[in-house]
Amino acid sequence: MIAELQRKFIRISVLSILTVFTLIFLALAHFSTVQVKRTLDVLTRTVANAGSLEELAEQAGPAQGALYGGDSAFRLTTRTFLIWLDEEENLLRLDNGMPGVTESRAEELAREAAEEGRDKGWVLDYRYRRIAGEGETLYVFVDGSLNRSVSNRLLFTAFLVLLGSAVLILALTVLFSKRVVRPVADSYEKQKQFITDANHELKTPLTLILSNLDIVESELGKSEWLDDIRSEGERMGLLINQMVTLSRMDESENQLLSARFDLTNVVTDAVAEFQPLADERGLSLWVKLEPGLQYQGDQELIRRLVAILMDNAVKYCDPDGTIRVELFRRRHPVLLVENDYAAVDSLQLDRLFDRFYRADKARTFSGSFGVGLSIARSILRSHHGSISAYRREGIIGFRADLK
Repeated sequence: MIAELQRKFIRISVLSILTVFTLIFLALAHFSTVQVKRTLDVLTRTVANAGSLEELAEQAGPAQGALYGGDSAFRLTTRTFLIWLDEEENLLRLDNGMPGVTESRAEELAREAAEEGRDKGWVLDYRYRRIAGEGETLYVFVDGSLNRSVSNRLLFTAFLVLLGSAVLILALTVLFSKRVVRPVADSYEKQKQFITDANHELKTPLTLILSNLDIVESELGKSEWLDDIRSEGERMGLLINQMVTLSRMDESENQLLSARFDLTNVVTDAVAEFQPLADERGLSLWVKLEPGLQYQGDQELIRRLVAILMDNAVKYCDPDGTIRVELFRRRHPVLLVENDYAAVDSLQLDRLFDRFYRADKARTFSGSFGVGLSIARSILRSHHGSISAYRREGIIGFRADLK
C-alpha cells in the first residue's frame, strides 16, 4: 500500500511538472511567433511606405541600425523586394534587393501570395504585405528566415533548459518521495500493529467466554440471555477476523497464489452456494455466464470476491426481488452483480467501499459490518483490477473488472 502511495505521488508530480513546463514552452513558442510576425510586419510597412529600395536606403536610420547592426540601409535592402502585378496578376515591375531571388521566382511568390487573398502573411520563409492600388497591386516581401532561425534557436535552448529542469526536479521528487510518505507509512505500520495486537489480545478472552458459555449452558440449559451472549461473541469474532483479513490484503508484500483456472466454473460454484438462501428469502436468481473463461489469479480470493458480492446482493435485495449475475469478456473478464433495491437513489455510491460504512443504517445487524466491499476492492487491487458501483432505476449493481 505504501509503495503504491509512493508511486502515485511520483506519477502526480510527474504529470504536474510536465503539464506546467509544456504550458510554459507553448507560451514561449506563441510569443516568439507573434514577435517575429510583428517585427517583420514593421519592416514590410516601412518598405511599403518608402515605395522603392532607393528611397528606403535614404530613409534608413538609427532604428533599423539598432535592429540589424552595421550599415542599416544595406541590411534592409538586401532582405526585401517589391513587385507590382496588374489585375490579371501579370508582372508590371520589380524592385529587387535580393540577389538570390530571380524575376520569375519573385513573380511566382507574388502569385502565391495573391492566391491566399490576405493583406499580409507568409509564403515559405518570406513575410509579405499586399497593398492594392488603381490597376495594380504592390507586394512587399521581406526575408524572414533569419528571424525564424533566431527564434527557433531560442526555443530550442528554452526546450533544453525546461527538459533539464524537469529531469532534475523529477529526480529530486523520486529521491525525496520516501521521506514524503514516511509519516503515512509510520501511521500505517502502527495501525497494522494495533490490529495484530488486538487480534491476539481479543481472541483469547473471547475464546474463554464462549468456552465458559458452553459450560454454563450444559449446567443451566439454554436461555434467551445466553443466546444473546453467544450471538454477540460470535459477532465480535467475525469482526476480528475481517479486520485481520483487511490488514493482510492491504500489505504490499501479500503474495497471491496465482494460477490459471476456469473462472466460469468458480463463479458458477460460488453463485450456486447462495441459491438456497435466495430461495428461502423469495428472491429470483438470474445467471448468465460466458462458458470456458480462463483467468490467471488466486482462485480462492476470486471465489471470495464472488461470495462477497452475492452476500451483499442477497442481504440488500428487495423482498421478492431479482438478483442478476453476468460474466463476460471484453478486453478482460467482467463480472456484474445486480439486485433490485427501491431506495437506490438514496445511496452514496462513492462511499459504498469505505470501511465500516453501511448503506442502510436502519436495518438490524445481519452479520455485516460494512467491510465486505472493502475486502472485495482489496482483492481486485491485488489482481490489478477494479470495482465500481452503479445504479439504474430501482437497481444497484457492481462491476468487477478482472485484469
